[in-house]
Amino acid sequence: MEVLDEIKQFLGCETPDSWIAEAQKQQDILLIDHAHCEKKAASTAMTLMFRYVDRPDLLNKMSRLAREELIHFEQVLEIMDTRNIEYCHLSSARYASGLREHVRTSEPGRLIDILIIGAYIEARSCERFAKLAPYLDDELAKFYRSLLKSEGRHYQDYLGLAEQYAGEPIGERIEFFRIQENKLILDADEEFRFHSGAPAWH
Repeated sequence: MEVLDEIKQFLGCETPDSWIAEAQKQQDILLIDHAHCEKKAASTAMTLMFRYVDRPDLLNKMSRLAREELIHFEQVLEIMDTRNIEYCHLSSARYASGLREHVRTSEPGRLIDILIIGAYIEARSCERFAKLAPYLDDELAKFYRSLLKSEGRHYQDYLGLAEQYAGEPIGERIEFFRIQENKLILDADEEFRFHSGAPAWH
């Protein structure tokens, strides 16, 4: 898959095998947190739509993205229901907050950083769906593979908007967030979540 190759290059590191092993053991938590992630992704897109009302390309792409993420949310809930997994509150992973703490406060830097972070979150989700699918049961593997196309497009949408609105090269900023993202993925993490780092207990 061409987009997946592009995503792996963009990310710069793969999900640790220890996380894949833990995900197989903690599929209930994986699905609950996945549902939360889809809901948060829709919320992020909606927030951007409310904040940046004067950018038609952003409004159109984020509107579509929010709808797709909410459909994915419903699909995860449906899978959980068939497996008697109760949707409940979970503490958030350090991942998104660890990236967002570096967002600049003034515009347009703030918007550019949020869009770059959006690209990383979508790209990492896509990479994890692809890497995890071979180890899952047929139903879940099929579902995760079905998400690859849309998540790959969401990554491209975020990155494309960041490049469009920056008005200057953003390679250095992308590289800065790549370093932060890789650290969050590879460093030992005390809890298991969809975007958590390498399990500290392995």
